[in-house]
Amino acid sequence: MLIFSSVLAFYLAWNLGANDVANSMGTSVGSKAITLRQALIIAGILEFVGAVLFGQGVSKKLATGVVNPNLFLDRPDLLLWGMVAVLISASLWLNLATFLGLPVSSSHATVGAIAGMGWMAWGFPAVNWASIGTISLSWIATPLISGCIAALLYRLLHLGIFDRSSPDQSLQEWIPWLSVLLTGTFGVLVLPPIVATPSLRWIPLPTHTIALGIGSLAAIVLTLSLLGGIRSVGGEISPTANFGFRQFQLETVFARFQLLSACCVAFAHGSNDVGNAIAPFAAILTIHQTHQVPLADLDIPLWVLAWGGLGIVAGLAVWGKKVISTIGEGIIPLQPSGGFCAELATAMTILFASRLGLPVSTSHALVGAVVGIGWVQNWRSIQLTTLRSIGLSWVATIPIALALGAGTFYGLRIFLPIAGNGL
Repeated sequence: MLIFSSVLAFYLAWNLGANDVANSMGTSVGSKAITLRQALIIAGILEFVGAVLFGQGVSKKLATGVVNPNLFLDRPDLLLWGMVAVLISASLWLNLATFLGLPVSSSHATVGAIAGMGWMAWGFPAVNWASIGTISLSWIATPLISGCIAALLYRLLHLGIFDRSSPDQSLQEWIPWLSVLLTGTFGVLVLPPIVATPSLRWIPLPTHTIALGIGSLAAIVLTLSLLGGIRSVGGEISPTANFGFRQFQLETVFARFQLLSACCVAFAHGSNDVGNAIAPFAAILTIHQTHQVPLADLDIPLWVLAWGGLGIVAGLAVWGKKVISTIGEGIIPLQPSGGFCAELATAMTILFASRLGLPVSTSHALVGAVVGIGWVQNWRSIQLTTLRSIGLSWVATIPIALALGAGTFYGLRIFLPIAGNGL
């Protein structure tokens, strides 16, 4: 049983890597800031590290927050096989979406599958439908907010840098502030779990002081590096160079910005979303070992996090190109400055939503940010056919996952001997 469910968990992580991780790297590849091979290497390493080191504290309540676990107290075997149905259902939908090149939310797929399983097991009242409704509202709010932030950032960059008579000089003035904004935004995503780790408790400083020191050092190093890059680029430009060539050179500087933002997105995504793949398996493992239903947060072993991390890396490497192409090239043509604004806007949106306690999707935020930039550049350049397909896949994710979860669990109850406490 454990071997079978561990294979299913790896398969779900594989599909998560091919879809969810791939779309988070799509803007970097589409803007040519990094190559596809570099994206696979960067995301592979940082997603795995983020998942293993800091995936413990995220999505612990996924297996117990959507469906009332008290209903399964006398039938832990039902919850065990229900989580098997969740692994199968979410995997199938993510697999299909990736095959079609559609970026969907792994969180929504897993939540929908759990809701369908709970509904089939105990009826309509077993599911926390209020949470499902809140998630559905995020389909509209998340891309709208992210798109507005990205459009504003992109417009400010062009007014303050690209549209000036001396854009390279303007960029030198902007770089310290952009460095602080970048390190500050992603620092809020990455630094809190780092400074809270037991390995840093020997340092006789408050955690906020450690975080401030790391963030300040990162901002200074980034600023000096980028300023040096501008000087080296500027030395290669002749006085007769036209603005088109100068703009190209400025984009190479923003490519450095985007390389760092891509690293942060991959690390933060690995630490946050690995739970979508391994939380159902962790519930199965707990029930198998204790013969009891987990009512509180799940204790996820390190090897389970590593197993999920490996699945994510494998899926990204084998099949991630399809969704990367959709995000990076299928909506609008991207430059590094636009890709940088999209990733920064995505991070800001996720942070804002997290502070409000709203469940949102990185996929939705990133697509909204890319569309916002396209609207500022030239709204006619937006590929509406691609956008329509993505929107339909968003709306369909929870209903399809719910139906798959219910149907798969119903099939398991019929064809497998789910009775008593036969774990």
